[in-house]
Amino acid sequence: MRPSEYTAALIQVLWGMRRDIRGAYVIEVGSGSGVILAALAGLGAGSLYATDVEPDALRAGAHMLKTLGVADRCTFKLGRLWQPAEGKRFDLVVANLPQFPADGAVSPDRRRSWSEGGPDGRRLLDPFLAGLSLHLSPEGRAVMTHNAFIDLGRSRAILKQYGLTARIVRTVMLAVPPERIGKMTPHIRQREEGRSIHTIGPYTFARMHVICIRAAPQRR
Repeated sequence: MRPSEYTAALIQVLWGMRRDIRGAYVIEVGSGSGVILAALAGLGAGSLYATDVEPDALRAGAHMLKTLGVADRCTFKLGRLWQPAEGKRFDLVVANLPQFPADGAVSPDRRRSWSEGGPDGRRLLDPFLAGLSLHLSPEGRAVMTHNAFIDLGRSRAILKQYGLTARIVRTVMLAVPPERIGKMTPHIRQREEGRSIHTIGPYTFARMHVICIRAAPQRR
């Protein structure tokens, strides 16, 4: 359950949102190791709500927050996506969901649930986006990672249906190990080569965005 480069990029964006996080009611959907929760607690989040499908992830997160002396600010719930948070709304939603387009597990050293992006990479992303508006407070926002090679335009179209809009707040280029790129859905790899995926000699790199989602401005 070690943090990834995706985790690091997301935390860096959150560090720049200290004023928005202080005192906020925050949920992390797919809390993993708990390190993002710890970062949010350190930034002054008033109350944290964590969900994951892996019991071990929730135990790891609870242990980390207890070690840091902030466990009293966090609730941990087992379940998939929005199911454990039904009926709740949050000031800030944070997510780093599996989005790698492949049919089956991608990394042998990661749990299968952390590689279930599906053939188009959107198996979890699309239902997450479709349910987001039901869990944001009126002035709330979401911050999440989004691979560039799985079509940010499609995500924006889904969000628009629910009165939400997304903007890119950070883009990073990440190295993709050969064993992962070899499992990528072939037509996506072919389509994105030279766009969001770049091969230089034996090495492959891909762009990843951190996006901020909030209610679309009302037209007058």
